[in-house]
Amino acid sequence: MSTRVTKKDIPMVESQSLQLFFSAAEMNEQISLYLSNALKDRGYESVTPCVLKSLSALECGINYSSEIARSLGISRQVVAKKVKELCSIGYLEQVDGKGKQKQILFTELGERLMSDSRQLLAELDEILCETIDRATLEETVERLKRIQAVVLDIDKD
Repeated sequence: MSTRVTKKDIPMVESQSLQLFFSAAEMNEQISLYLSNALKDRGYESVTPCVLKSLSALECGINYSSEIARSLGISRQVVAKKVKELCSIGYLEQVDGKGKQKQILFTELGERLMSDSRQLLAELDEILCETIDRATLEETVERLKRIQAVVLDIDKD
């Protein structure tokens, strides 16, 4: 393990976890940009990486603001604002649900968007497998899942 120091002699330890953190963030950003650009080419003009991240947090069936907020660790007010935005674009709709809570559902356009997104990601799989073989890609995904599970276990303690 190497250590660098700042101009004020404060130690800055290098770590593989730091490299993993930066690499994963960059990979997430690159795939999000690839996907949003490809979807724009297919006619989804209002798709951005932020829109895709918001939609990816939803189930294909019925969603409720409180459940979304809890799973993402954000306030219901933030969820309500984002849902309103996605409704105005046409990807989501809200209908009366249980009690005062409205159900949040994908519109047909939203479902097509999610279907096209998954198709584009499957095509990206094939592009990646032209450069690295499928077994290596699958092994990388599994290793990342194992690392995530370890970090999640540490975080629970």
